[in-house]
Amino acid sequence: MSAELIAVLAVIIAAMAFDYTNGFHDAANAIATSVSTRALTPRVALAMAAVGNFIGTHFGAGVAKTVGDGLVKLPVGIPSLGVVFAGVVGAIVWNLITWYFGLPSSSSHALFGGLVGATFFAADATIEWGTILDKVIIPMVASPVVGFLLGFVVMVAIMWSFRRGQPGKLNRGFRIAQTVSAAFMSVGHGMQDAAKTMGIIVLALYTGGFQSSATHIPWWVFWTSAAVLAAGTYAGGWRIIRTLGRKIIDLGPAEGFAAEMVASSVLFFNALVLKAPISTTHTITSAIMGVGSTKRLSAVRWNVAGNIVIAWITTFPAAAAISCIVYFCVRPLFS
Repeated sequence: MSAELIAVLAVIIAAMAFDYTNGFHDAANAIATSVSTRALTPRVALAMAAVGNFIGTHFGAGVAKTVGDGLVKLPVGIPSLGVVFAGVVGAIVWNLITWYFGLPSSSSHALFGGLVGATFFAADATIEWGTILDKVIIPMVASPVVGFLLGFVVMVAIMWSFRRGQPGKLNRGFRIAQTVSAAFMSVGHGMQDAAKTMGIIVLALYTGGFQSSATHIPWWVFWTSAAVLAAGTYAGGWRIIRTLGRKIIDLGPAEGFAAEMVASSVLFFNALVLKAPISTTHTITSAIMGVGSTKRLSAVRWNVAGNIVIAWITTFPAAAAISCIVYFCVRPLFS
């Protein structure tokens, strides 16, 4: 077995580990609102989210190509595989830290920060700051704002449309509707988050010299990324599920439906039209805040929301710093 193959396999294994942590870290994105409103039981919701993630993966090629070829430029060779390995490990460590504290931070931005941090000190490597600004920084700021505003507007529209309805009957109807909205949210999550793992694997295959294209995605990469993300999702990250579903605001079925439909729409648009790798965590969390603020601003627990925003802001630099440390540790192994 050649040194190049061993190095590529190490990166792929690390990418699969990240994919799994991404699944249970972000399971809350797809199911927290449905579980908190009792529209679905936890295990049914997780199973549906896992299936939705698996399906969504196969529509995420555009996002995968952005991650694999747009964020950093690495020369072919084993040292570059060390850079990718360190970036992925940095993202995994940050995912585990934020999961432990129940903070719904962005796995996507952890991965991007990890790649940038490891690349920063690598020889003959280039960080594509223009792409990062267009595809990461601007969407990082815009998607929560859009999610919040759309959540507010959609919830106001629902409240106006059903203002004379019977609350009991409406709640039953929206619980059924949440089955659909949660399914859309799961597919959107697969489009975005599994695609990022696919991009890392393609980057490893390219820098390892096992394929000549930095954008071609082999069929087995789709299937393995989808399966591992689905398995991680089914495992469930209950700490973060409790934060999103209960600690930010007390959601009813109508609020849960509105938040999920808004977030999934934003995810679909960015994955299929813009091909931008946005954060599912930022999108659904801000949509929940926007929906909740229609009751009254004090209905949102802004202290919890503030902690979440701090985690959002620190994710990119924290993952970058961790990956730098990892890179200097593993660099001798990838020389």
